[in-house]
Amino acid sequence: MTCDEAEILLHALIDGELDAGHAREVEAHLASCAKCAAAARDYREMKKALAQGGLRYTAPPELRRRIEASLPQAVPTRRALLKGFAMGSAVSAIAATGLVAIVLRSDDEARMQADVVSAHLRSLQAGHLTDVVSTDQHTVKPWFNGRLDVSPPVIDLTAQGFALIGGRLDYIGTRPVGAVIYRRRQHVINLFVAKASNAERRAAKMTTLQGYNVRQWSDRGLSYWAVSDLGADELAAFGEKFESATQASKEG
Repeated sequence: MTCDEAEILLHALIDGELDAGHAREVEAHLASCAKCAAAARDYREMKKALAQGGLRYTAPPELRRRIEASLPQAVPTRRALLKGFAMGSAVSAIAATGLVAIVLRSDDEARMQADVVSAHLRSLQAGHLTDVVSTDQHTVKPWFNGRLDVSPPVIDLTAQGFALIGGRLDYIGTRPVGAVIYRRRQHVINLFVAKASNAERRAAKMTTLQGYNVRQWSDRGLSYWAVSDLGADELAAFGEKFESATQASKEG
């Protein structure tokens, strides 16, 4: 494991978010690298200082009482309850189908987010990040030809502060996807690209899982997941710049 790779995983190690295999690799590197070991000690001291009680504020009990007192205290009558029950029975059959669909869709999205974060973590192992190493978009993009049923857009965002470093064929579950790799300072961004279930455009949504930020969106028949330990604001900026550049290339 290199120092760059260890630096990416240090915060996850300290927060207890790494699996046993990755944790062992990082600990082994720290045992042989004084520089990274010193950084780890600094991070642990910082975490300990932030956890001290003096930095927290506990609201007084009086505030809770005031909030509760300000809430409406209406008590439903027996007639109202029966009426509500009757209405609920009438619409429950209609709502059930839609509710199940929403729950299943939410489960699928949560599972996909967990899978892309796992793929991101796998890629951080030595030798797993890139299959094709290049800062040239005209080298990375053709590499995907014949390997996927889609052609992932590869955009050079170096001038915007996000350096293209290569690409990789990966799997989300059993589904092959393209991974376009960018770097922001010492932070790796995996941009996973797969064929969307429909051509409908879906606006970007940001979530956090296991300490990693995930920006997800769909456009022009493709689904995208940008995963990184970058701050949410910087990852959002990456996604916005990528979307703008993709739009411009399509119009051009």
